[in-house]
Amino acid sequence: MTPTRRQLLASSALGLAASTLPAAAARGKQGAAPNLFIGTGGTGHTYPGATVPFGMVQLSPDTGVERWETCSGYHRGDTSILGFSHTHLSGTGIGDMLDVLVVPSAGPVQLQPGTVENPDAGYRQRFSGEHAEPGYYRVALETGVQAELTVTDRTGWHRYRFPKGAGHLLIDLSHLVLERTGARPLIDEASLAIQTDGTLTGTRRVFRWAKGRRIFFAMQFSRQPDRITFHGDHDLPQPAGSTGVTGKRLKAVLHYNDAGSAPVLVRCGISAVDAVGARANLQADAKHWNFDRVRRDASARWAKALDTIQVEGGSADQRTILSSALYHAQVAPTLVSDVDGRYPGLDGTVQTVPVGGAAFSSYSLWDTYRALHPLLTLVAPDKTKLMVDDLIRQTAQSPFGPLVWPLQGKETGTMIGWHGVVPLAEAHAKGIPADYAAAWPAIYRRSFDFSAPDLENSKGRSLYGTLNYVPADKVNESVSRTQEYAYDDWASAHLARAAGAPQDADRLLKRSGNWRNVIDGKIGFARPRFANGSWWKDYDPIQLGHMPEPDWRDYTEANGWQATFLNQHDIYGLIAHIGGDAKFEAKLDALFNAPSTLPANAPPDISGLVGQYAHGNEPDQHAPYLYSYVGAPWKTQAMVRRLCVEMYKNDPDGIIGNDDCGQMSAWFVLSALGFYPVDPVEAAYVFGSPLFTRVTLKLGTRKLVIEAPGNGPDTPYVAAVTWNGRPWTKSWISHRDLAVGGTLRFTMSRTPNRSFGRALADRPPSFGRTPA
Repeated sequence: MTPTRRQLLASSALGLAASTLPAAAARGKQGAAPNLFIGTGGTGHTYPGATVPFGMVQLSPDTGVERWETCSGYHRGDTSILGFSHTHLSGTGIGDMLDVLVVPSAGPVQLQPGTVENPDAGYRQRFSGEHAEPGYYRVALETGVQAELTVTDRTGWHRYRFPKGAGHLLIDLSHLVLERTGARPLIDEASLAIQTDGTLTGTRRVFRWAKGRRIFFAMQFSRQPDRITFHGDHDLPQPAGSTGVTGKRLKAVLHYNDAGSAPVLVRCGISAVDAVGARANLQADAKHWNFDRVRRDASARWAKALDTIQVEGGSADQRTILSSALYHAQVAPTLVSDVDGRYPGLDGTVQTVPVGGAAFSSYSLWDTYRALHPLLTLVAPDKTKLMVDDLIRQTAQSPFGPLVWPLQGKETGTMIGWHGVVPLAEAHAKGIPADYAAAWPAIYRRSFDFSAPDLENSKGRSLYGTLNYVPADKVNESVSRTQEYAYDDWASAHLARAAGAPQDADRLLKRSGNWRNVIDGKIGFARPRFANGSWWKDYDPIQLGHMPEPDWRDYTEANGWQATFLNQHDIYGLIAHIGGDAKFEAKLDALFNAPSTLPANAPPDISGLVGQYAHGNEPDQHAPYLYSYVGAPWKTQAMVRRLCVEMYKNDPDGIIGNDDCGQMSAWFVLSALGFYPVDPVEAAYVFGSPLFTRVTLKLGTRKLVIEAPGNGPDTPYVAAVTWNGRPWTKSWISHRDLAVGGTLRFTMSRTPNRSFGRALADRPPSFGRTPA
């Protein structure tokens, strides 16, 4: 009797469960393993596959490439898997990567993927028994193949157990993100070849998001196939005995006459530099064929990374959410330098890091400067030092200066501003040693040389320099641009001073006040302003701007409500501009209580609404903490606790909005600890509402203990604080204090203590000062 597809699917799941070695999921001592499926549903855009902290390879299943929901290549709601590719973006709002897809299967070879709606029309396979833990993934496919994945820094490892009989591996080098069915390929050249030692090598150049990025791979097999067939453009088969193929849409099929006789292991090294780099990375990371050893090593690395935060109290779901968020906060930026230190420079040349250094990609800086990089300064100081040095080198190398959103040697220029200066200024303020002066010439050009090349992120710089704001009738997203350029001026002023350029620092410091020029103090809102100095008269803070066209907006992924609170570095200046403490507090109240209505042309990024506050996007994520600047931290405490509870779930749809390379997760981690960096450059943390009864942070060789005895769902308010046993009346604490370690103790309450943090001297610093 020939088994049915349903019978094969069921037997594969049972067989995989029986054959898998027992292994505990990597976890810290917080008592909860991460749930890697959090964020894989909804629009979280995360993936569940195998990677190591900040690793080059992200080996994960792909379920779709044509929908915004599958920017990462995967969506939990899909019912079929295309295969397993080696590179992914975590939580981004735009897609790329998915390099080197491997499709294990039994039965007739199919070269086209088919659709989500009709997986039987292609090589897609339904699946069951899906399991993911840090550094490891497994699933049972409907053709009877049992798949397992694990990784090192630069190699992906596959283990496939086939049913009895013939089987094959399809290597699809034409697979990429957001290539709609029937669309012209976005690959302009590619090659595949089998080498004399049985290694399959290949490359392709892709023009998806990062235009013209290169990927190279070298793939080895524990069992050599009985034959290999190559397929060129339009799936044309190459002559029998061919050892390779060139073109654009390329595929190779490895045929095994008795695939089920023993597991087939695949190990694949990748490189963004060249074929030599891919081979060297494979050789360095794959000196044996022991899949389980690689899995154990990956698990151990994650256990160490997650053990930096240990928690007690809270609910079981909250502990899982925390460990999952800490995991997602350490998958990017991703390693891009090869084992020999070479990496694709942003200047188009091959660069080499110094001995002991590393280069990284996937810096989502518009998002991650806010909470991710500040979190890493606490939980991953060694990696932070590597990234700071890397940011300095790549800033000096890039023709566009400070980094924005680089991906494998290509600056995408995505989002606005040049926020690569912020983690540098923050690191300098926190005392992290580095050659900051080496980045200054490039920062100077970006700041003052209006003839320097621009990408989309820095449009309107010259107008900003002459008018002191970006006019709404000349450049889109003008209100947000003005404020974010001003914030980068604030960060750059610190770096100028560090580089020994005090006059430039003073000039930048003055220019960092340009945010005032797009906030109309008379109405108390961020408002589009035209080149002649006039304001948009038909102003509506719900709208995205004065132009009705959907592609022209005056704010970046925000409206007038959210952009009004965009200022992070001069809070007391903003309070005065709005009309003082009482008016500012009332304006914050109005933000959180306004009707949650958006115009029809609002982008999906504006999500997670509480009133007009949008937690699912970055521009106003610090706004809940602004109450502390007007002496009402109890309102911060209530709102932060609400957001931690309502916006994060132990569920695939458990992240509101995109995770954005860990930014949404880092917000939760820091807020759950009880504090948040409203302005990372200030190197201070504003208190919120801790979620757990006890937290221990490993700060390198030091330890920070955060206590909140008796804390529970009905005690969101902070009645009192002590630091190392002494009363602490401030509603904030400096990084300098926390970094030396000690015990921060919160006394929690069901009712607010309105006097805590009320005094001017106890309010957080901003623009280098407190209001006292």
